[in-house]
Amino acid sequence: MAQKPLRLLACGDVEGKFDVLFNRVRAIQKKSGNFDGEVDTKKCGSALVSSLATGLKPRYHFAALEKTYYERLPYRNHIVLQENAQHATRFIALANVGNPEKKKYLYAFSIVPMKLMDTAELVKQPPDVTENPYRKSGKEASIGKQIPAPEEETACQFFFDLNEKQGRKRSSPGRDSKSSPHPKQPRKPPQPPGPCWFCLASPEVEKHLVVNIGTHCYLALAKGGLCDDHVLILPIGHYQSVVELSAEVVEEVEKYKATLRRFFKSRGKRCVLFERNYKSHHLQLQVIPVPLSCCTTDDIKDAFITQAQEQQIELLEIPEHSDIKQIAQPGAAYFYVELDTGEKLFHRIKKNFPLQFGREVLASEAILNIPDKSDWRQCQISKEEEETLACRFRKDFEPFDFTLDD
Repeated sequence: MAQKPLRLLACGDVEGKFDVLFNRVRAIQKKSGNFDGEVDTKKCGSALVSSLATGLKPRYHFAALEKTYYERLPYRNHIVLQENAQHATRFIALANVGNPEKKKYLYAFSIVPMKLMDTAELVKQPPDVTENPYRKSGKEASIGKQIPAPEEETACQFFFDLNEKQGRKRSSPGRDSKSSPHPKQPRKPPQPPGPCWFCLASPEVEKHLVVNIGTHCYLALAKGGLCDDHVLILPIGHYQSVVELSAEVVEEVEKYKATLRRFFKSRGKRCVLFERNYKSHHLQLQVIPVPLSCCTTDDIKDAFITQAQEQQIELLEIPEHSDIKQIAQPGAAYFYVELDTGEKLFHRIKKNFPLQFGREVLASEAILNIPDKSDWRQCQISKEEEETLACRFRKDFEPFDFTLDD
């Protein structure tokens, strides 16, 4: 009985690509006596699991199929100075339980859930961190391209799509350095095909509703909002959805989301965020505060799921730390909800999606109890009243305004 949980730990995780992981630190492991050299790194490992490890970015990656003990140095999951800092990954291979060579088969550790950790603490890099072993360049990259995987290319998982044709490849450091001595300039956002109510430079924008402007995004009060502090996060340039945003715009969107959560929390509220990329031309991230006294986050989640079921909408929960770009392709229609706990709900729209669904759920008796405000057109007020609300929001938000630090 005592061996059962150990076997679950050893066999419950998939095998990593040993040839990459072993070669980077073989000398270190030989000195410490943790590597016995009996594993043929050219014959073991899995290209598919390597792709999963690259995409999933686990904090701990356990493997057991080679029946030997090995622990490499932790590796980082981002490119320094090019990408936002992310948590490090530790790879541990364990021997089989009760092996005669008495190799280590048990690994004791404590781990705090990501959602309970401060972001700065989560992305803090260990002093012995190494580069990501899965990123290849030069000769290694050309060898990797020769591995055919027709079955894997056609497989499409819901959360992590391994079909390389469906997404852009991230260029590796030094790539095309001979033909392009200067780094490529950031791609300009596409231009709207016609008048746009939300491009900040457009004459159609109701600028009196704008309450804060960053480098790539801005905040505006929602016209016909569910409440006085219902706001929108919008890109300054013309983007249709979150999936199409460039990296620098995504970074600022995340800053606004985190800042708004702190702002509303200070006022005794939690915020719900949703996007409807359907019959819309410019990205609008709706941010609606809900007083803590109204309901719990679980109540909000249940309300979305219940109403989705009643309208035969398949609303699925997705991993908290997953990227929406891993789930939806550019141009795909979808509805997406993010709760204050980081929990996310997603629906891939196929046809006939109710345009006011997000508002209807939040306006229902289970949450804000203002069902008469489920349609924004029934909530419009005069321009003077809008200007008053915008002025009040700007003043209240100012102590939290991260753009003033730039």
